[in-house]
Amino acid sequence: MSDKINRPSKAELKKQLSPEAYAVTQEAATERPFTGQYDNFYEDGIYVDVVSGEPLFSSQDKYDAGCGWPSFTKPIAKLAEHRDQSFGMERVEVRSPQAASHLGHVFTDGPAAEGGLRYCINSAALRFIPVAKLEEEGYGKYRQLFDK
Repeated sequence: MSDKINRPSKAELKKQLSPEAYAVTQEAATERPFTGQYDNFYEDGIYVDVVSGEPLFSSQDKYDAGCGWPSFTKPIAKLAEHRDQSFGMERVEVRSPQAASHLGHVFTDGPAAEGGLRYCINSAALRFIPVAKLEEEGYGKYRQLFDK
């Protein structure tokens, strides 16, 4: 996994991604609640940007917020944050830092003991890398997150 991201063109992304993943990551769409493949998914590993492969979240920080989308208390690395006033709401949008993929939003109603944040993320923006495949897929440095 290279630290430098070469972002594919919109045309390439339309070929590479599912229609839902394209709509979510490139057009800031939101998948329907309780429909994403990672909402009720609890295997050990990391979640990466479906567009670029940038590491985003660890399963160690995932929890069931009951909101219908995968929720995390913190990201692996700093995400890009933007004010979002769409649909008459005041929210903070989160994007992957290099590919600028729309991921979801961060809210301040997360578990207080874990810092109080809830990263509410669309499954369609994510690809899961199980612990057993971290080395093989080029994410070996994240193995330490699971060594206890």
